[in-house]
Amino acid sequence: MRDVIIIGSGPAGLTAAIYAARANLNPLLIASSVDVGGELMQTTEVENFPGFPDGIMGPDLMAAMQAQAEKFGTEVVYDDVAALDITGPVKKVTVGEGDTFEARTLIYATGSAYRKLGIDRETELSGRGISWCATCDGAFFRNRHVAVIGGGDSAMEEATFLSRFASKVTVIHRRDALRASAAMIERANADPKIEFRWNATVAEFLGDQKVDRMRLLDTVTGRTEEMPIDGVFEAIGSDPRTHLIHGVLDLTSAGTIEVDGRSSRTSVPGVFAAGDVIDPTYKQAATAAGSGVVAALDAQAYLAALDDAKNAQIDDAGNTEAARAVVAEDTAPAAV
Repeated sequence: MRDVIIIGSGPAGLTAAIYAARANLNPLLIASSVDVGGELMQTTEVENFPGFPDGIMGPDLMAAMQAQAEKFGTEVVYDDVAALDITGPVKKVTVGEGDTFEARTLIYATGSAYRKLGIDRETELSGRGISWCATCDGAFFRNRHVAVIGGGDSAMEEATFLSRFASKVTVIHRRDALRASAAMIERANADPKIEFRWNATVAEFLGDQKVDRMRLLDTVTGRTEEMPIDGVFEAIGSDPRTHLIHGVLDLTSAGTIEVDGRSSRTSVPGVFAAGDVIDPTYKQAATAAGSGVVAALDAQAYLAALDDAKNAQIDDAGNTEAARAVVAEDTAPAAV
C-alpha cells in the first residue's frame, strides 16, 4: 500500500511529486504513455517560469522537473490510466497494461487540453508559429503580424494582450459577429492594432520550418485566399481532462474539478486535485506548480491525520486491555 499516487506529469503533478517525495511519502506518478510532460512539451522557449532569466525550452523544463522528482524518490510509470476506484479508503488505479496500484491518497493532476482546429500540419507546426497561449509566447512576436482564431472572450483577451507586442493582430472568426462579452468586444474594437476578418476559417497552415502564411476559406462565398502571417494563436477554448472522474468527483459549472476553497480537497476524502484541471482561468505553468505544492501538503496533512487517528485507536485499545488486567487482578481471589 502506497501513501500517494499522482496522475499527471505536467507542472502540477511533478511539483506535487517533488514535495511528496521530500516528505518521505514515496509517491508513484503515472505519467501517460504518450503525453508525458503535459502541454509544455509542445512549446519552445519558456521565458516566464521563475528561475530561468534566459528562458528554457518547454521539454527541458519538464525533464528537469521530472529528474528532481525522481531524485527524491518518485517512481514514474509510463502508462495510461484505464480505470479508477477511489471512493473508498483505498484508492485503486488500474493502468492500460492491467496493473493495479493502491494508495491511501490520490492527487489528480491531468491538466487540460487546448481545443484544436484539426487541420493538416497543425500539430507539425505547433511551437513553430502556432501557439495556444499568448501569455506564454506573445513576447516572441514583437513588431510582427499575428492572427488570433476565435470569437469568444478568450480570443479577445488573447488579441488585446498580443497587441502589446505585435504590430498588428488580425482576429479571424467564422461568423460576422463575436460571441464575446460586450466589455471585451468594446476593448478590442478600441484597440488600433486589432482588425477583424469576418466569415473566415483556416483551411491550411503553410510554411517550411514555421508558419509564414495560411489559407483562409470564406464561409459565405466559398473562396479561398492566402494571408501572410508571422504567428497564429488559437483561442477556441480548452477542456479539462476529467473523463476518468465523471460521476465520481464534483465538478464546477466550468467543467473543472471542484475543490474546497484554496485547498486541493475534492468531494471525495483522500482525493486531491491540482493544476489546470481545477483552474478555468489562469492556466499557467507557474500557477499549476503552486497548485501541485498545495495538493502535496494537503495529502501529507490528510495522511498524518489518518495515522494520528490510528495511533489513538491503538492507544485506546491498549489502555482498555490494561484496565481490564487491573480489574482482573483486583477481583482475583486471594491466595490461600
